[in-house]
Amino acid sequence: MKRILGFSRCYAATALFSAVLVAAGIAGFVLKGGFNLGIDFQAGVIEEVVLAPRAFSLRYEGVGNASLTLNGTSLTIAVSGVGVQGFTYRYLLGDYGTVGAFAQALDQIEGISAETEVPPSTPFKQMVLDTQINPALGPDPYWIHFVPLNAAPVAIEEMRKALAPLGTVSVQILGRPEDRSFMIRMQEKEMGGGFKTTDISAALKKHFGESEIAVTNSNFVGSRFSKNLADQAGILLFATLILILVYASIRFRPQYAIGAVLAIMHDGLVMVAFIVWTGMEFNTTTIAAILTILGYSINDTIVIFDRVRENRQTYRDDGFDDVLNRSITETLGRTFITTLTTMLAVLSLYIFTTGSMKDFALSLLIGMVSGVYSTIFIACGFVSFWEKRVKRAPESAREPAGAA
Repeated sequence: MKRILGFSRCYAATALFSAVLVAAGIAGFVLKGGFNLGIDFQAGVIEEVVLAPRAFSLRYEGVGNASLTLNGTSLTIAVSGVGVQGFTYRYLLGDYGTVGAFAQALDQIEGISAETEVPPSTPFKQMVLDTQINPALGPDPYWIHFVPLNAAPVAIEEMRKALAPLGTVSVQILGRPEDRSFMIRMQEKEMGGGFKTTDISAALKKHFGESEIAVTNSNFVGSRFSKNLADQAGILLFATLILILVYASIRFRPQYAIGAVLAIMHDGLVMVAFIVWTGMEFNTTTIAAILTILGYSINDTIVIFDRVRENRQTYRDDGFDDVLNRSITETLGRTFITTLTTMLAVLSLYIFTTGSMKDFALSLLIGMVSGVYSTIFIACGFVSFWEKRVKRAPESAREPAGAA
């Protein structure tokens, strides 16, 4: 016979422990002045840059208009215009091992002339376009940048040093360090009256060299948009709690629904405490992590509540805590196997990624541990309290009158 574990004996202690965790999170939120908000929830500039020297220049002196696009694995040149038969030329970067070979292939297009900036035998890992420059080709040289095959990583401290004259700027590595790609964020309150979005790239070019920087993406988030995004995130979380409460009330009894909602609220507050005290950036990726954990936690809770409902019919003579302990014990193996296999995948994500994806994985790891804990000790603990205290209170109140 399988041994039944006495989880119910720990409900009081775990309730106290959870209260301390939640109080610590609230205290941290107050003492630290709230979350370390990302640019998603603040007005400002977000720019992605790559430290990539110039590879070669292109000129177009043919009939019509020529423009180019780069999607990471291939470069496309399109020629069009009035009275011109349109042509599209697509080149896979993997087919060319050196800068010279790639430039020579583009030079074969009628009207296109390519001139290398580095030795033609230089190997490259990827090509990069500067989005701050119009991709239309003409008689003036259009520069294409590249990341050398064996390029040395650029330290993030060096990037911060280059941007120090602009004030407080957030710098984050994108991808692997050898990709030399960075995300730069600057809040609107840090910008002076004469600030321009090109000031970031200008500061980098001044530090690293005019030909060493390529801006791959640039966006400005307005204050109204950031406020609307923050409001929508709050509404989304609140709506999630209400829908779970309604669903659990329909499927089970109201006390089960309240226990389930308390458990996922506990998980959310534990993640808030972790985010606040670690100083992790709070952005849309964090919201996605919280919602993922809420769904993961409620699924585990529903599984246990289903088993409780079945066991109450099977073991009618057992006390409610005994039924709870039996139900949790019977589903414990399923809970551990599901959690551990999921955590292995998330752990791989945490180890092999950087930036916001690494923070996302770390939040999921914390949330999954909290989800298992809250299902066993918060959701089930509340239902146990309800059954033993709240439901029996009216019966206790009626006993003296009946005796009289």
